[in-house]
Amino acid sequence: MLIGLHDAECEHMKGKTFPNYALMKISAYHKSRRDFVEWWNPLNNFQYDRVYSSKVFDFTPENPYLHKRTIKGGTGYGIYKDLSPEIDEMFPDYSIYPECDYAIGYITRGCPNKCGWCVVPKKEGDIKPYRRWRKIVRSDSKKLVLMDNNILSCGFGISELEGLIGSGYAVDINQGLDARLVDERAAGIIGRLKWIKYIRFSCDSLAQTGAIRRAAALLEQYGIKPYRLFIYLLITKDINNAARRVEALRGLTGISLYAQAERNDKKGIVPNRAQLEFAQRYVYGRAYRKETWSEYCEKRNLKF
Repeated sequence: MLIGLHDAECEHMKGKTFPNYALMKISAYHKSRRDFVEWWNPLNNFQYDRVYSSKVFDFTPENPYLHKRTIKGGTGYGIYKDLSPEIDEMFPDYSIYPECDYAIGYITRGCPNKCGWCVVPKKEGDIKPYRRWRKIVRSDSKKLVLMDNNILSCGFGISELEGLIGSGYAVDINQGLDARLVDERAAGIIGRLKWIKYIRFSCDSLAQTGAIRRAAALLEQYGIKPYRLFIYLLITKDINNAARRVEALRGLTGISLYAQAERNDKKGIVPNRAQLEFAQRYVYGRAYRKETWSEYCEKRNLKF
């Protein structure tokens, strides 16, 4: 069989290098059956026995030239179906993303929270064990990127993180940790792990700012300074709420903030000018380190 793989984000995001987990597993499965696998080429559209397209973001345009029988999946398509068990059990085929020099995967799937902006509970359900870390790592790399959505809310996840201590593997939990779950045990584990670069947290509500400050204080006991923390901020149309979160966090010297304006095209949620200014210039441009949002707007005569 001739198999075509289509990564929708690779077509439209210049410099996008993060691999598509589902496509790597699909590739591994078909290669194990001695099928020929290649990146989808529209010129070969009618020669493929099967084409798979994966789309992560709903704002990524759909390719109109994909064959109508293309098997589509991913939150970008609004399709939440799981890979079949025989495909899901495969070790990812990293050869299709040669620039990727790290392992990716999940220790847990799902999340116990029901945040209105998040598709994870609908897609994956409640938190549950998924893989042991030894089943995820690569023999040719000492870097492991975990995509778990709320690993600290699962005892299995915490134990697996603890097992990584002293393993020689550097980790990154790229979806962010829930600071509200950082107790003495979790802080001790986080503090003793080897990290690729940042320790990431999410701060989507004012209530989380206090938890992040408490977590930062606990981590300092293990030598983790605030400059090693990276905080995701969801920016809704309530800009004052976002500004108060930034004010509460910027006192942590050297902390890195990353703001994402809320967007959900399927629900008609599109960021306004104020959200984009706040996320793309005030936060991404690091102006928040020198001035408040009010000072920033006044200095530039911005009125929203």
